[in-house]
Amino acid sequence: MNRVDVDTAPPLVADLDGTLIRSDTLLECFWKGMGVAPVRTVATALRLFRRRAALKHALAEIARPEPGTIPLDEDVIALLASARQQGRKVHLVSGATRGLVEEIAGLYGPFDGIDGSDRDGNLTAHRKAARLTERFGHRGFDYVGDSVADIPVWQAARKGFVARPRPAFLRLLKLKGLEPAPVGAPWRTRDLLRALRPHQWLKNMLLFLPLIAAHRTDAAGISAVVLGIVAFSALASSIYIVNDLIDLDADRLHESKRNRPFASGRVPIKIGMAASLGLGLLGMALGAVLGGWMMLVLLVYLVSTLSYSMHLKRVRWVDVTMLAGLYTLRVVAGAVAGGVAASGWLFGFIFPVFLSLGCVKRLTELSRARGDGFLPGRRYQPRDRDDLLNVSIISGIASVTVFVAYSLSDTAASLYDPVRALWAVALLLSVWLVRMIWTGWKGQQDYDPIIFAITDRQGVVLVALSAALLLYSGT
Repeated sequence: MNRVDVDTAPPLVADLDGTLIRSDTLLECFWKGMGVAPVRTVATALRLFRRRAALKHALAEIARPEPGTIPLDEDVIALLASARQQGRKVHLVSGATRGLVEEIAGLYGPFDGIDGSDRDGNLTAHRKAARLTERFGHRGFDYVGDSVADIPVWQAARKGFVARPRPAFLRLLKLKGLEPAPVGAPWRTRDLLRALRPHQWLKNMLLFLPLIAAHRTDAAGISAVVLGIVAFSALASSIYIVNDLIDLDADRLHESKRNRPFASGRVPIKIGMAASLGLGLLGMALGAVLGGWMMLVLLVYLVSTLSYSMHLKRVRWVDVTMLAGLYTLRVVAGAVAGGVAASGWLFGFIFPVFLSLGCVKRLTELSRARGDGFLPGRRYQPRDRDDLLNVSIISGIASVTVFVAYSLSDTAASLYDPVRALWAVALLLSVWLVRMIWTGWKGQQDYDPIIFAITDRQGVVLVALSAALLLYSGT
C-alpha cells in the first residue's frame, strides 16, 4: 500500500464504546457493580442519572471491567491498522472515562493521541465535535463512530465511518445528509434469541407435574398451565439476560461461555437490557391474567433469581440449594395455575432430585475446568469434587426413598393399579440418577445437566420407560 503525505493526510479518530470495542464501558461498569455492590450501584445510578460524566466516574470507582477481556471490533482494528500503514496518525477519543480509555489504549495501541471524559464534562456529541474541530480544524479529520451521539462529529469530519450499523440507522443518517462508510456487520436477531436461551424453556414443563400427578386432563387446567409456562419462560429469559450481563467478566474467562452473545459482543448490552425489561413485563402481565397467587409466585421467582444472580451463586452450597428451590418453585406455579392441591410427596421428591442435579452441574464445571483455582464467578475448587459427589448421591437416594415411600401410601394406591409398577419406576429412576452423577463426575456432560438429560439417548430411554409405566398403571 502506498504511503501518503504524512503532513497532509488527515488523522483518523476512533471512538471507543461500540466502535473499537464491541461493548459500552459505562454499562460494563454498571453491571460489574450490580454483581459486587448492587445497592450502591443502583443508588449511584439514580443519583447521578442526569450527570453522565459524574456517573461514569462514580460507577468506575465501584467496579471496573477487565480491559483485556473486553471484545474488540476486528473490522475497526483493521481500519486503524490500515491508516497506520499509510502513515496517518490515529487517535482514540471517547466519552468513556479517561482512565479506562488510557487502559484500553495501552493494550491495543499505539495511538498518537488519547482523550476521554473527565468528571466535569462528558466528551460526546457536540462537545467531542468541538474538541476535535479545535484540534484538527473543520473537516480536518476522519472519524469512526457508531451511534446517534456521533452525528455532530461526523458532520464536522472530512469523512465518516460507522461501526456495525443497522439499516434503519443508515437511513436516519442519510436523512441528515450523512453517508459514513459501514465497517463490519450489525448484530443479528438470532444472536439475541440465543441469549434468551429458548432451550431452557423446556424446564418450565415442570409446571405440568401437579396436573399429571393428580391425573387432571381437563382443557381449562391444561390451558391455564400453558399460559403459566409462557409467563415463566418470559420471566426466566429476562433473568438469563441479567445473569449474563452481571457475569460478563467471568464468562469471558470461561471455555464456552465466552461465546455467549453479550460476553462476545455480538449483541450490544443496551439491546439486552431492553429485551430483559420487555420480557419481564410480559411475564408479570401474563401472571396477572392467572390471578394474584400466580403473580406472587412469579414475584418470588423474580426476587429469588435476582438474588441468585447478584450474590447467592457465589456462596458455596447456597447456590445449588437455590437452584433446587427454583425448580421446585416451578412445580408450585403449576399447582397454582392449574388449581391443583399438590401433595407433599411431590415436593419431597422433586427438591432432592434437583439438589442432586445442581451438584452435578458444579461437578461437571470442576471436571472440565483448567487449573486448581476457583471456578470463574463461583466459590468451588477441585478439592470440592468429593463433597459435591457425596451430596449428589445422598440427594439422589433421598428422592428415590421418597418415591418408594409414596408408592406404599394410600394416595398412590388410589391413583395407580398395580401399584408395584411404581417400584419399577423407582428402579429406572435410580439408574438414571446414577448415570447423571457419573457423567457429571467424569466431565462428559455439557455445562447444563437438564440439557444433557433431554439429549442423552440412554437417559431419554429410561425416562420414556418410566413415563410408559406410569401411564400403564394409572387409574
